[in-house]
Amino acid sequence: MWLRLVLGIVALAALVVPTLLVINAPTMPHRARRVPPVALPNRVVPKEELPPVEPVAIADLAPEDARAFNASIPFSTDPNPAARPFHLVGAVDSQERAVDCLAAAEVYEAGDDALGERAVAQVILNRVRHPAFPKTVCGVVFQGSERSTGCQFTFSCDGAMLRWSPTPVAWARAREIAKMALHGAVFRPVGHATHYHTDWVVPYWSASLDKIVALHTHLFFRWAGWWGTPPAFNRGYVADEPKVALLGKLSPAHLGEALPVDEASNLPADLATRMAAIPASAVPAPVTGDPNVFLILLPKGVTAENFPALAMKTCGERPYCKFMAWSDPAKRPPRLPPTGEQAAAMSFSYLRDDTAKYAKALWNCEQFARPVLTQCMRRAVPLQPFASPTPTPVATPAPATGPSPLDGVRRKPVPAQNKAGAAAPATPASSTPGSD
Repeated sequence: MWLRLVLGIVALAALVVPTLLVINAPTMPHRARRVPPVALPNRVVPKEELPPVEPVAIADLAPEDARAFNASIPFSTDPNPAARPFHLVGAVDSQERAVDCLAAAEVYEAGDDALGERAVAQVILNRVRHPAFPKTVCGVVFQGSERSTGCQFTFSCDGAMLRWSPTPVAWARAREIAKMALHGAVFRPVGHATHYHTDWVVPYWSASLDKIVALHTHLFFRWAGWWGTPPAFNRGYVADEPKVALLGKLSPAHLGEALPVDEASNLPADLATRMAAIPASAVPAPVTGDPNVFLILLPKGVTAENFPALAMKTCGERPYCKFMAWSDPAKRPPRLPPTGEQAAAMSFSYLRDDTAKYAKALWNCEQFARPVLTQCMRRAVPLQPFASPTPTPVATPAPATGPSPLDGVRRKPVPAQNKAGAAAPATPASSTPGSD
């Protein structure tokens, strides 16, 4: 009897309790889908106007929202013809540099994935033939790499080539795919695509281009209108590939020469190689209380040419970094702000602000000669103190005797007499500014 009663109560509780939990469950607020913070462009550039090649800027969206937005953009229904075969020409050393630049883009952009590498290689060769881009393979791959932000292929300016290197097997495979693409192999699915991105981000240019194909998690685009058609890809290849110092550790063909200094930031194009030569022990700690500010004494043995490399290695991945360095330990301030004398003795400075897309290196050219004045700090001209003139005391006239002069009557002034009987000056003596 008691057993049946207990079992009945348990069974009833098993039904009632879950029901009550469902009925009284708290209501979760619905999170609205975020949309890109600015209106995306949707303009077809006419044939008479060369389409701009803008730095990659990503909308502030969560990955799931970006995927939803990308899915809302329909694929183009226009034909997607394959590109013409590309045939590499030029000197042997130039051809080797082209192969290695293309291989680097493949492996750093797509990883060790043959399908993705072939797609990346085709996009780069499409750009080489398009009037809006450089006319060499290396020029296309490393376009904008001298800047800390704003490069066309992210791996060339975000430090990826310093953080890791492909395995020998992956590098050999990427080079073989590059050789095939440069000697006639065409990857048909991407057609004349000149842009691509992963589906979890939304670049601001995506809505103004035609989406033509998706491969794995990557979406490929071509320019809308005439600039995305085969006749637009009409520029010839310049068979003189530059050396890119960033590739020095992977490619012997790129050793021995550096690209020129970027005038906007004063950072050398071979910055990655210089950074690799800076020992980890030379990287200083930030000032107490501010992890983004460094006030350092320049290590012995680091030349003026390597100051930017030391600054960049010290700043690391910080989006904002202020690096200031001194040669004289007596003039290095322990904290900000430096005094006027300390600021005048500063040997080198570097400021990076990714929010403002700003980066600049400057030298004290009184200490380190530089080839151009734009690399020099502006020297403040000290202001000379201005001494107020010291007036010469004026003799006070002796009180007049006799009746007071009448108001409104012009009278010839009577010079006051001093005790010696000489006339006192009628006006103060002139004084020279700054004289005692």
